[in-house]
Amino acid sequence: MGLKLQRRQSIRVPAVDQKMSAVMRAESWMDTSFLQSLSAGLVGIPPFDSLWLRVQKRGKRSLIDFACQKLQIRSFADLGGVWGVDGEYTLYAMEAHNVKNACLVDIGFTEAVVQKQKEYPTLKLIRGNFGDPEIARQIGVVDAVILFDVLLHQVNPNWDRILELYAPRTGCFLIFNPQYTATESTVRLLDLGEEEYFRNIPHSKAEETYREVFEKMYEIHPRPQYQQRRIYRDIHDIWQWGIVDRDLVEKMKSLGFSMRYARSHGKFNHLPNFENRAFAFCK
Repeated sequence: MGLKLQRRQSIRVPAVDQKMSAVMRAESWMDTSFLQSLSAGLVGIPPFDSLWLRVQKRGKRSLIDFACQKLQIRSFADLGGVWGVDGEYTLYAMEAHNVKNACLVDIGFTEAVVQKQKEYPTLKLIRGNFGDPEIARQIGVVDAVILFDVLLHQVNPNWDRILELYAPRTGCFLIFNPQYTATESTVRLLDLGEEEYFRNIPHSKAEETYREVFEKMYEIHPRPQYQQRRIYRDIHDIWQWGIVDRDLVEKMKSLGFSMRYARSHGKFNHLPNFENRAFAFCK
């Protein structure tokens, strides 16, 4: 698949990453300058509140830059990369790094994505739930699988089963995810109870998507976009998991992948128990 991995090095942990767990500090790539680390560390300070989303976006692009430049990624599948970003990171990889072969997968495509695809005939749009083995089959084998802000939503199959599904189809996972820092083990956020759930996510019960989740937890959700019958508890639209670093790293290790890159990019929307973190795991 054309993956060219450089010699592994021990981490020199910059100040911004001192809160990262011991398992992340043990061995990884930390391709970080002092100014980049400083900007990420300042995100949680009130005068810099407006920067958190920009820092997050830069972090995702930096991860793509690393993968394309250091790992020689030449094909990828961006899973769930449409909602809220209109395929922004797929298009960035193709434009900035001249990646020719790419799949963009989601349950729906915006007009902006459809129009942009006309400029990139080698970009394959695949409509469907990427947790479906048939969707994985359509993707085939790629150098990298991109999972940006989607693992925390994955249930039935759960986030770890998603990694199992794609592990035989790629040599590298690029993961950017709000990682949970309040506990030592991964938690299903809904199991925290209604009060703690809404205290830990960037949404309120007043929002339509979340309004009836706890009242109708085990009732079938009527949303027509779901091709399978799902209860409210298992819809992808809501925050589902608080994934901790250790569990993610250990899962990847069990699948034959080792960490090549890890970086913290500050709080997710200033949530006290979630930090944006970027990873590259390769065989």
